[in-house]
Amino acid sequence: MGKNITQKILDNHLVSGEQVVGEEIGIRIDQTITQDATGTMSYLQFEAMGVDQVKTDLSVSYIDHNTLQYGGFENADDHKFLQTVAAKHGVFFSRPGNGICHQVHLERFGKPGGTLLGSDSHTPTSGGVGMLAMGAGGLDVAVAMGGGAFSLNYPKVVLVNLKGRLKPWVSAKDIILELLRRLTVKGGVGKVIEYGGTGVKKLSVPERATITNMGAELGATTSVFPSDDVTREFLAAQGRESDWSELVADDDAKYDEKITINLGTLEPMIAQPHMPDLVVKVSDLEGLKVDQVCVGSCTNSSYRDLMVVAETLHKGEYNVDPEVSMTVSPGSKQVLEMISLNKGLAHLIKAGARILESSCGPCIGNGQSPPSEGVSLRTFNRNFIGRSGTKNAKVYLVSPETAVAAAIFGKITDPRKLEKYPKVKMPKQFLVDDSMVIPPSDDPASVVVVKGPNIQSLPIAGPLGDSITGKVLIKLGDNITTDDITPAGTWLKYRSNVPKYSESVFCGIDADFHLKAQEAGGGFVLGGENYGQGSSREHAALCPMFLGIKAVVAKSFARIHKDNLINFGILPLTFESGADYDSINDGDELELAGIFDGLASDSITLINKTSGKEMKVAHGYTSRQVDMLKVGGRLNYTKAQSA
Repeated sequence: MGKNITQKILDNHLVSGEQVVGEEIGIRIDQTITQDATGTMSYLQFEAMGVDQVKTDLSVSYIDHNTLQYGGFENADDHKFLQTVAAKHGVFFSRPGNGICHQVHLERFGKPGGTLLGSDSHTPTSGGVGMLAMGAGGLDVAVAMGGGAFSLNYPKVVLVNLKGRLKPWVSAKDIILELLRRLTVKGGVGKVIEYGGTGVKKLSVPERATITNMGAELGATTSVFPSDDVTREFLAAQGRESDWSELVADDDAKYDEKITINLGTLEPMIAQPHMPDLVVKVSDLEGLKVDQVCVGSCTNSSYRDLMVVAETLHKGEYNVDPEVSMTVSPGSKQVLEMISLNKGLAHLIKAGARILESSCGPCIGNGQSPPSEGVSLRTFNRNFIGRSGTKNAKVYLVSPETAVAAAIFGKITDPRKLEKYPKVKMPKQFLVDDSMVIPPSDDPASVVVVKGPNIQSLPIAGPLGDSITGKVLIKLGDNITTDDITPAGTWLKYRSNVPKYSESVFCGIDADFHLKAQEAGGGFVLGGENYGQGSSREHAALCPMFLGIKAVVAKSFARIHKDNLINFGILPLTFESGADYDSINDGDELELAGIFDGLASDSITLINKTSGKEMKVAHGYTSRQVDMLKVGGRLNYTKAQSA
């Protein structure tokens, strides 16, 4: 029987387990990436493991999330720590200004057929060049850097068959928005989304990367495209043709599911507030006044994306509507230099766009928060409530084409009403300059790792007991995000200071939650469906652990967050029925009884001591995860294994 692309990569990297859907496997990781919002903790964890040098083929530390040095010394100190710890332990360091990790890695390091693990949920971007690229918590990445296998459940593989060709003013962003409309933010859980069909050949690598990037919003393990002649041309233009290898599915490859999208019938799409799957046609919302337009992020900040926007403004002799604030964030230094040389930057500035540095910026609430009740159209990947920094803003997700149309007319407009669609050809040769990527030291023993006063010791959970008693500290609904648990924005400067960052836990829902948790000595969190969706931010597990949270009981969990909870010794447990969830109230006293016996079976007994009701909660842990939880998490487990 033939194999699909996913099976070929997994089988080539398998180190433990069976190739059976749903069963846990361990795979070898070729490359890792970290970014500054998660990397500080990841390298503190790597140091705690006692490993001298990274054991991957390549590990890169990027500074891209919190490049703004506002409000004090914390960010600059973290950057100095990241640069020195990278030099000492064999990690390449991408300086602030070099660009967003996913865009730069696609350009300079992504390699077909390889595995990539990143401490950022949008690591699947490199699936655009045929990598099996997955997001994970920083501790999982630290273990991979130390040579440990990455564990995951063998996924189902879904074939998305792309037919035909996109029409003018319809783009790759509209493809993934259409898929989100069909599958929802939970539709990819436990699955790899693999793209095939005749339409694939019509998509450039940056367009493919837009689709794989936002596949994270499906909850998918990852997304992957074939490595074909289009991939080869892209890598050759980056001066990396030697990294290319062909990787396609066999003609008789089998898939667990198949979905067909006819590209020729697609229209411009838009995701409404406050979820990436609330997708409708742009034409359905035409005429809605817009206050802000932001182009960029790791989803749509490539050379092609920005030149489409620039050429649309230039050739139509358009200016940004006077009542619209428009920003543009180039994805990398390479992109910024190239649009500058091709006059795209001048066209953007002339039209009234504001140029931001090559970083994540507004996507994670670092600047450019919309006005109160403002409508913001963004080419980003997430529009969770409050993520922009303005809780009552209405954020919509769109393509660069739809974004520029709104910027011109000051209202949501179908971009097909604009002039002739600008043709932006992929460069035959990209401008290659890796001077802002610093290689590790040739003399690591001489490197002194610099830790500023904001960098606090890594908190570590203690061993698990056979019973846990505590109050329900907060009861939450569906689709709680990691931004809800530990927000980004101005809080990110405390990413290496867990005691301080813990003050942010659920602050947008209950400003006094951290005080309540401390006074109670910890307790339980209750959640609805898809608890912990969004970022791979392990602080959303680490900070609750610091506050004494022992268990999170929910209707269902997002993959990465569930793994992070286990990594830090918190029990993620699942209600067996909605009625059980309904029967527990905020403030009820709960007890998990006979935990060790429950871990040996499929469920644990949960007693509501306030009402007297007894119920079973499922866990679904593997034997490895059980062993990790018993000793207080993955770091303790890894150190014990090494010993």
